[in-house]
Amino acid sequence: MPGLHARQTGVINPLMPNGRTGSSAPECQYRTIWISDLHLGTRDSQTAFLADFLGRHSAETLFLVGDIVDGWALQRSWFWDSGHDDVVNEILRHAREGTRVIYIPGNHDEFLRKYIGFAVAQIEIALQWTHRLANGRKMLVVHGDQFDGIVKHAKWLSVFGASAYRVALSLNRWFNQLRNRLGMPYWSLSAYLKQKTKRAVQYIADFESAIAETARDCSADGVICGHIHHPEMRYIDGIQYCNTGDWVESCTALVEHHDGRLELVEWIAELAARTQSGVMESAAIDLTATPVPLVAALRQALSIGEQRPVVAAD
Repeated sequence: MPGLHARQTGVINPLMPNGRTGSSAPECQYRTIWISDLHLGTRDSQTAFLADFLGRHSAETLFLVGDIVDGWALQRSWFWDSGHDDVVNEILRHAREGTRVIYIPGNHDEFLRKYIGFAVAQIEIALQWTHRLANGRKMLVVHGDQFDGIVKHAKWLSVFGASAYRVALSLNRWFNQLRNRLGMPYWSLSAYLKQKTKRAVQYIADFESAIAETARDCSADGVICGHIHHPEMRYIDGIQYCNTGDWVESCTALVEHHDGRLELVEWIAELAARTQSGVMESAAIDLTATPVPLVAALRQALSIGEQRPVVAAD
């Protein structure tokens, strides 16, 4: 990915993931990891950062909380590079090594919703999930598009809005290419512009309130979602609201520690801290080895992968 994938550009950015050499154990082991809004199939997916994060962390359960593959973008034009293969490799590796992987499709990968209730390539597909934390608290896990009035009631308006957002992401991509050439760290221009737009801020607030109220109606202690590309952890009238963020702007993930404590990991900030402290060692997995092309992965998942019903709750 130009400007972001060091192996492709040959430019060494101080916040770029290091080359992967060796096969040591992951640095951090969590009870649960949630990631969403990867938007694989677009040039804006931060695949280098994401593959590095997945290679350095492990969990008993990995939730893919929607918009993992961007079907809308792939329908317009096909884009898939080796960085996207790296991410697919990492997700499939987690599944092979015993991590329970649960995929909750979003609106951009809604084509996978017809497989809800089945497991393909050891990945379980569900509409939503009820996850019980180690401390006994119950969390509703959904992508979140069903709470977005624009998407729910007038899909064409959502697609129109997505077009404007793609323009902002394109500006963000070229902006960070320039920063990379200057040896400066990644910084999301598109996220900054979104936070400065009053209409976007009001939409985010309305979305958060609506989804928290639904969690209350479901007798859950909290809700974990994605969709709006705005990482957040806070309480709304006693309901813990957690948004995993995304991997086109924020590069964030939600994790559960073994005591049930939740934490929002900001991977760019984490890499910056490692760089400043001089502890940027090489990552765990060699991503250049045996890449799994998307077509082969889908063929395995949909044609010869095992399909079995799953129950959408722990």
